[in-house]
Amino acid sequence: MADLPGAPGIPAVATADAPAAAVRWRRHGPDRRSTHALRLRASAAVLALLALAVLLVPPLAHLDQQAVDLSAKLLPPSWHHPFGTDDLGRDLLLRCVYGLRVSLLVGLVAALAATVLGTAVGAAAGALGGWTDRLVMRGVDALSSVPHLLLGIFVVALFRPGVWPVVVSVALTHWLSTARIVRAEVLSLRGRPYVDAAVSGGASRWRVAVRHLVPGVLPRAGLAAVLMIPHAMWHESALSFLGLGLPARQASLGTLVQDARGSLLAGDWWPTLFPGLLLVLPTLALAGIAGAWRERLDPRRRSELTL
Repeated sequence: MADLPGAPGIPAVATADAPAAAVRWRRHGPDRRSTHALRLRASAAVLALLALAVLLVPPLAHLDQQAVDLSAKLLPPSWHHPFGTDDLGRDLLLRCVYGLRVSLLVGLVAALAATVLGTAVGAAAGALGGWTDRLVMRGVDALSSVPHLLLGIFVVALFRPGVWPVVVSVALTHWLSTARIVRAEVLSLRGRPYVDAAVSGGASRWRVAVRHLVPGVLPRAGLAAVLMIPHAMWHESALSFLGLGLPARQASLGTLVQDARGSLLAGDWWPTLFPGLLLVLPTLALAGIAGAWRERLDPRRRSELTL
């Protein structure tokens, strides 16, 4: 039997199709890597475009998002109103940008707070072990058994309507998965040789946790935070759609979709379509970035995908 071209020492079946199969095997890796790079660039471009829209559209538009013009209500998309107008004649592009600003603020702050809380709880449980680990994780399991949306409604009901009660609600209901991920990573790191060497050298548990365990789990915690941002945005939009958390006068993607229900039944599609797109686009972009991050964290999985 002959060796595969470019792979010495690996026997190949002596058939006419073997050279073509070897060529396809070698070409599959670069093609897949170029696809991943294209996906990462496209995701970064979408996020940059959305960030520029949030930062630049309100000051450049010189329009009041609350300005009512009943003579211009439910106008379809046009050059003057790219997203059309709603049932009160307000410009939908401006309101969608303001709603995206609120959703991104809630998503970023809530994801950061939930990641910090989940990382602290998961690292403490994994580093201390024993009855502390069991007690903490049973508490996490008990909280996980309650639906996120139901628990979020309960938390929001304790405060006056506003952005920060929604941030607190989302943060307090989304740290549980991060705690599980961080605990599992800490348990994996505890068996590494450098941790054993530090313990043998007389390092305390606190020093081992701060110098070795926590830095080792930060990449996974960062990935969890990126994945949590769209989850938090959808959670905020669900609360706003239900009329909870944010006041009715404040634009949010969830409130825009809720206000457009009657227009959709009447055949006016644009008041529902554009707020929904501004929820879907950052979700897909962040998913693309998180996928590239995950492949970088797990080289074995990346090598399998690029075969």
